[in-house]
Amino acid sequence: MTAYTAPTRDMQFVINELAGLAAVATLPAFAEQDVSPSLVEAVLEEAAKLAAEVLAPLNHSGDVQGARMSPQGVIPADGFAEAYQKFVAGGWNGIGCHAEFGGQGLPESINTATQEMWNSANMSFALCPMLNGGAIEAISRVGSAAQKAMYLPKLVSGEWTGTMNLTESQAGSDLSAVRTRAVPEGDHYRLFGQKIFITWGEHNMTENTIHLVLARTPDAPEGVKGISLFIVPKFLVNADGSLGARNDVHAVSIEHKMGIHASPTCVMAFGDKDGAIGYLVGEENKGLAYMFIMMNEARFKVGVQGLAIGERAYQGALNYAKDRVQGRPVGVKSGDRVTIINHPDVRRMLMTMKAQNEAMRALAYVLAGHMDLARHHADPSARKTHQAWVDLLIPVVKGWCTEIGIEVASLGVQIHGGMGFIEETGACQHLRDSRIATIYEGTTGIQAADLAGRKLSMDRGVAMRALIAEIEATVAELGRAAGDDMVVIRDGLQEGAKALADATQWVLTSHDADAVMAVSVDYMMLTGYVCGGWQMARAALAAQRKLSAGEDPVFHEAKLVTARFYAEHILPKAGALLRSVRSGGASILALSEEQF
Repeated sequence: MTAYTAPTRDMQFVINELAGLAAVATLPAFAEQDVSPSLVEAVLEEAAKLAAEVLAPLNHSGDVQGARMSPQGVIPADGFAEAYQKFVAGGWNGIGCHAEFGGQGLPESINTATQEMWNSANMSFALCPMLNGGAIEAISRVGSAAQKAMYLPKLVSGEWTGTMNLTESQAGSDLSAVRTRAVPEGDHYRLFGQKIFITWGEHNMTENTIHLVLARTPDAPEGVKGISLFIVPKFLVNADGSLGARNDVHAVSIEHKMGIHASPTCVMAFGDKDGAIGYLVGEENKGLAYMFIMMNEARFKVGVQGLAIGERAYQGALNYAKDRVQGRPVGVKSGDRVTIINHPDVRRMLMTMKAQNEAMRALAYVLAGHMDLARHHADPSARKTHQAWVDLLIPVVKGWCTEIGIEVASLGVQIHGGMGFIEETGACQHLRDSRIATIYEGTTGIQAADLAGRKLSMDRGVAMRALIAEIEATVAELGRAAGDDMVVIRDGLQEGAKALADATQWVLTSHDADAVMAVSVDYMMLTGYVCGGWQMARAALAAQRKLSAGEDPVFHEAKLVTARFYAEHILPKAGALLRSVRSGGASILALSEEQF
């Protein structure tokens, strides 16, 4: 097992140079804070210590031991409760939350960097505060004043945790099939039903858990239009904020999973006795729209998980490649053997991991910057513009980054060779843990369908064309830059931008919805590769400016080389994906069910 060291230097570079920290710092929401590069450095350095010293050492042991059921409920892996108390004592749970409820109110780009650290260090642990963040966002935006006052301060502090209870065994991703019932009773409801796949649905790390639950009222219409959202506390909360009786909600079992063993994935029962008392959030039958507030929050952070696991896998593979002595250089038949980092194919794999991690980081952090501008810009039209970027790119960050995270983790196993297939090295765990990220909070296919079938059609491609225009502007800027590296990066990005434009035009003009859906994943992946290449090109331009000023040549020269590698060896995938998109769904849909 290898240690984890947060890549704070690269994180700072992306936040300061690519994610627009200077513009975010001028927003009214941050007027009373010193949102500066020095603040970013200080926050990230402290977060890195917690990640490395407290969370990362529990990653392997938690994987081996896992969470477990007991007569007292779900018991987390050893050390997790103590680590959680250190986490909340440091104020990390509320780093991006509203100051009104006890949060620090820092920009989303800084919060995203800490999210990367928590997930790299210990993805199972990080899932608990991640879901809590979604609950905070939903209640803060659509909860009543009384609900905000009662629940948000302790959710923000981390004294309580929040969960998201959506699906059921018969429903899967089809939430229109949800059957959990909510029967009105005075100022509350009583819920009856069962939910599956509830992350951190029960534990003893905090004194209360606040469940956000989708259910149907007796007269609700069929389908998604009849779903309402309810707050269901594990322990009822008295008017003075003290805890009352245990509610009729509990974990029936925990799932035995491929990965994230230390994260209890629970089957939750509501109303086995008298009914679980719940409180309506907002209006009846508008629950799905409210839940999507949580869902979008979670989808973005799951995309960051893809990056985080990729980074952890890369660090383990790099350390192994620098340490493992095996074979001689190509063409050398005698003399000392060398570490495997000297072999060209290992270099190829390491560069593939490194370049894709940096592209994912840049895209995710840049999107976080757009989130800040969408939420806090003084100009409503500017907020609308940035929100369009957020809506367009969240499915890309979620879908593309999680798919690439698996690829990077798999390369980590390959670099370890036979030892990568042995659990003790840790490479297996990263691959196992990464696999869930393409599934929960909406599978890759769901993200692709959202992008190609919904986001493009909503505005007939206006937001996507605006994005492509920004990429083309970067191509033009590269054309004015000096050096062979910039020529290669420019040519690669130009081809990628054209592929994205052509694929977008095909999707927008196709009259066959099934054909679009059949190639939607290819379209989403194409978008991800090109957007990643765009951010790598922007990083190269920023690095060249720094080099001209004589700043940190080792770091910035590596930025240029990595961006060139991405343009030469990763971006060409966009052309192949364009060909697949244009082929449509004829062969995909041709066979009858019996022919499979």
